[in-house]
This record gives sequence, structure tokens and C-alpha cells, in this order.
Amino acid sequence: MTRPLEGLAERLDRVRTRVADAAHQSGRRPEDVTLIGVSKRQSAEAVVEAVAAGLADVAENFAQEARDKVPAVNAALAERGLPAPRWHFVGQLQRNKARLVAPRFDVVASLDRASLADELERRATAAGRRLQVLLQIDVSDEPQKGGVAPAEAGRLLAHVAEKPALDLVGLMAVPAAQQDPEASRPAFARLRALRDELASEADAPLRELSMGMSADFAVAIEEGATQVRIGTALFGARPPG
Repeated sequence: MTRPLEGLAERLDRVRTRVADAAHQSGRRPEDVTLIGVSKRQSAEAVVEAVAAGLADVAENFAQEARDKVPAVNAALAERGLPAPRWHFVGQLQRNKARLVAPRFDVVASLDRASLADELERRATAAGRRLQVLLQIDVSDEPQKGGVAPAEAGRLLAHVAEKPALDLVGLMAVPAAQQDPEASRPAFARLRALRDELASEADAPLRELSMGMSADFAVAIEEGATQVRIGTALFGARPPG
């Protein structure tokens, strides 16, 4: 391993402070908001250093990139006597890549169709694991980003609830990109309202709301986010790829 990446621990501290400030301003406890570092295209070394600095949750977007990176990070941390992070998969997932995700990840946040639920169930069962999952909701009418339509979310929820290897814990969304963070507020509010509606109808806790990224996570926290997914504000500029 080379020397720690400059500034990473400091960036993590700054992001944590901003998360705490946003939580306090909305009358919430900072510990009720999980900071997830999104390490898409970042090196395994960068992830190791972030975890060594205290990052407990890490997310990846691409199954093939994670195939080698996740075990490499876990092994490097073990060599330093440090525990592995909690791994979240947050990207669009093809059914044929579920075999790469189910054995390596603790959480799949981008479940958006019944066929994918079926395959994750099969792969998790084969691996002897129980996966936490979140339903990805298309809150901005952008099908290319993935996500089930809000009107179909109840049907998908009922389907996932029948899968013993899948533990449905909440909802996730990737709203349309906006220059002004305030412009994302309606989408965050829609996701929160849908979560409350589904939780009531299905008598399910759905405790997690995964929404908000580097540019708008403070607004997301004000609207009830329990998980924020931070990439560039934590790891810096993303390498090309």
C-alpha cells in the first residue's frame, strides 16, 4: 500500500460535519443519518483509507468493478486489523450480474423489478445470505436511471415481501440532476410521502430513505433522508472511465 491519499480524512470530517449540521437544523439526530461513501471508479486504496479514517458504509455502482474491488478492500483492511465496511450496491443491476452482487454486498439499494428480486433471492439463498434491499423509485420520470414507477411500487413491495432471503428496509431514489439543490426538494418529499404511504398500507417499517448526494444531501436530510450517498465531496474528482 502506498501512503494514505492526501486530504481524504479531512474531507470525511467536513462531510460528517455538514451532515450533522443539516440534521440539527431539521431537528434530527446526526446518528440517525448514515453517510455512505460512493466509491465508483475510485481505487481500492482510496476506499481502504476512507474506511481506516472511519467510514463504515461504502457503495459501488458497477457489479463488474466491484467483483475484484470488494474482496481486495476487505483483504487489505483485514491485514491492518480493521473490519470491512458495510457494502451497498446502488447502481442499475442487470439480472445476469446478480451473481456478482449477492455474495459480496450487504445491501442492494436499486431493486426495481420483480425479475431482479427473484434472481437476487436465488443468488442470496445459494450464498447462504440474507440481503437488505431498498426499492428504487423513479421520482422524476427518468426511466433511463432505473426505478419502479410510484404507482407500481406497492405491487413490487408485495412481491419482495414474499422472498425470505431479502429483507426490505426502505426506498431509494436518484432524482433528476439540478443546479440548485432546492430544486430537488419536491422529489425528496415525494419519496418520503410514498414511503409513509407504503409503510402504512403494508404494515412494514420501511425505515430507510436513501436520497441525497454530494450536491444536495443537506436538503435531502431536511426532507427525512436516513442515508445519503456521497461521492465527489468525499473522494474528490472521479477518475475517468
